[in-house]
Amino acid sequence: MKLLLTGGCGFIGSNLTRTLIDNSDIDSIIILDNLSTGYKKNIEEFRHHKKVHFANGDIRDIDLCQELCKKSDAVCHQAALGSVPRSVKDPISTNDHNIQGTLNIFTAARDQGIKRVVYASSSSVYGDEETMPKVEQRVGRPLSPYAVTKKAAELYADNFGSLYGMEMIGLRYFNIFGPNQSPDGPYAAVLPLFIQALLNNEPATINGDGSFSRDFTYVDNAVQANIKALFTTRPESINQVYNIACGYRTTLSEIWKLLNEITGKNISPIHGPERQGDIPHSLADISKAKSLLDYSPNIKVREGLEKTVEYFKKS
Repeated sequence: MKLLLTGGCGFIGSNLTRTLIDNSDIDSIIILDNLSTGYKKNIEEFRHHKKVHFANGDIRDIDLCQELCKKSDAVCHQAALGSVPRSVKDPISTNDHNIQGTLNIFTAARDQGIKRVVYASSSSVYGDEETMPKVEQRVGRPLSPYAVTKKAAELYADNFGSLYGMEMIGLRYFNIFGPNQSPDGPYAAVLPLFIQALLNNEPATINGDGSFSRDFTYVDNAVQANIKALFTTRPESINQVYNIACGYRTTLSEIWKLLNEITGKNISPIHGPERQGDIPHSLADISKAKSLLDYSPNIKVREGLEKTVEYFKKS
C-alpha cells in the first residue's frame, strides 16, 4: 500500500507514522502537512526513512491533493484545524480547513481511483445529545463551529461512499492524549498543559469546577484504530463511523489528582470559567468498534498518563 497521510506532522499523525513505518504492508507514506499546527520535529527521527516522503503543503490546495492522491492507494486523513475555542473565535478558518480541505481530499481520492479513505472525526459531533454512553447512531445539535465541521465531514463521507462506491471509515476520537501533543499556544489541549505545569512546579487552570468528565484515550489506541480501519476486509466494517475511546470517563479533577501522584507533586489547581462550546460530559460506547474493527484499547488512562509524563520529562 502507498499511503497518503494528511496531518502527519501533527500529534496523532506523527504517532501514526511511527507505527506505519514498521508495517510490512506499507510501501510508502506521503506526509502532507502545512505545519500550521504540526511540527516537523515530530517526524524528525524518521524524516529520512526510505518509506517517508514529506510534502509541505495544504489540504486546501486541490491541485496538490490531486497530485498526491495520484501517487497513493489509500488515504489516512488526520489534517484539521483543531480546538473548540479556536473555532468559536475564528469559524471561517476552521471551516476552510476542516470542510473545504476535507472535501478536497475526498474529491481527489475519488478522481484518482482511491477506494479506502480513513478520516478523523470527533466526539464533538454528539453536541447536546445527553444520552451516555454515546452511541454512534445518536447525535445531537453541534455546540461549536468545530463540531459542525466534523459532522459535515461525516456527511460528505456518507455521500462519497454511497455515490461513488468508495470505502469511507470515520473515527470519532474522544480526547486523545500522549507524546507529541504540544502544550504551546493559546489552544493547547488540557493534558499537556497540566503535565507541563506540574513538571514546572506550577498550578494549572481547570476550566470550571473540575467536574466535567471526558473519555480520555491514549494515542496508541487511536493509532491501532486507524490501522484496523485501513486494512479491514470485512464488508460490514466499511462506510461506518466509530467511537474511538476507552469506554470510561474521568473528571478533570481526577486527572489532576492522578498527575500529581505520577509526578510526585501536591499542587492545587486554579479554577477558571467554563469554556464556551464545551460539552460537560463525554463517554463512549465502543462496542461497535470492538465488534466490526476488532478494536481493543489496550492502554488505559493511568498507564497512558505515565507514558506521557515520561515523554514530557525527556523532551
